[in-house]
Amino acid sequence: MAGKADLVDRIAVLTGIPKTHIAMVFDSIFELTGEALAEGDKITVPNFGTFMISERPARLGRNPATGEPITISASKSVRFKVSKNLKDRL
Repeated sequence: MAGKADLVDRIAVLTGIPKTHIAMVFDSIFELTGEALAEGDKITVPNFGTFMISERPARLGRNPATGEPITISASKSVRFKVSKNLKDRL
């Protein structure tokens, strides 16, 4: 299983629910997850893991080509922490 279509197909076979409905739910889950993360919320999926926002402060770096100092601006990114149950399955 690699992508959305594979997951939707598999869920449709397992549940008997039409693929169009599953695709809408799939899209909604990730849309709502993105909105919650944008608001600074943490998303916990039991037995899977936790998605959270990580903030990096501005810092001083170097241009690798010239060696001159540059300022790297502050940024945010999404972090994922794997649950113990999922980690044990791997």
